[in-house]
Amino acid sequence: MPKLKTHRGAAKRFKATASGRFKRSKAYKSHILTKKDPKRKRHLDMETMVSDADQEAVSHMLPYGRRYK
Repeated sequence: MPKLKTHRGAAKRFKATASGRFKRSKAYKSHILTKKDPKRKRHLDMETMVSDADQEAVSHMLPYGRRYK
């Protein structure tokens, strides 16, 4: 069986947790920050989990991360 290639774009955006799920960072934190409240910007800095609907797709792009079950 040949080795599988990791999707390099996904590897830069997602990290696997110990339970096999994937976490991601939030969007909308890169520019036009002057009109956003400090609380909103602070919450955009936190990481969150990839949605259940997308977990399997991310696990296929990252074959050597943990597999989502």
